[in-house]
Amino acid sequence: MHRKLRLRKREDFNKVYRFGKSFANSQFVVYWRKRSDRANFRLGVSASSKLGNAVVRNRLRRMVKEIVRLNAPKLQDELDLVLIVRKPALSLPYKEMEGSVLHVFRKAGLLQGMTPGASQPQGSGGRGKKPNGRNGMRGK
Repeated sequence: MHRKLRLRKREDFNKVYRFGKSFANSQFVVYWRKRSDRANFRLGVSASSKLGNAVVRNRLRRMVKEIVRLNAPKLQDELDLVLIVRKPALSLPYKEMEGSVLHVFRKAGLLQGMTPGASQPQGSGGRGKKPNGRNGMRGK
């Protein structure tokens, strides 16, 4: 990944964590924040020491950066992204990892032609009333 496309400073990571939004699946968490300048997106990858030793963490980071590099034309510009690797990603082969990274980007609405933060139209899925009308309330 080109140097201009990397988040490197702790200050930049902290801004994304503090002022950004996050979306997750079981393998990755993405934090993103809009920038004011018209430059390309910037990416930082975080892999905790709980994932394994330095060899394992660096391999995961390299794989994720390569996935993002190959799919860079699909991502929106003017964003700072932090991608956090979770433990279930350790066992994924490359193609499944690529699918999972793209899934979390799609979920966050960060791909071209999508509105960031609004990946699914309202009313499509998961959090409405339950079929029996109780909506999770017990008793009464």
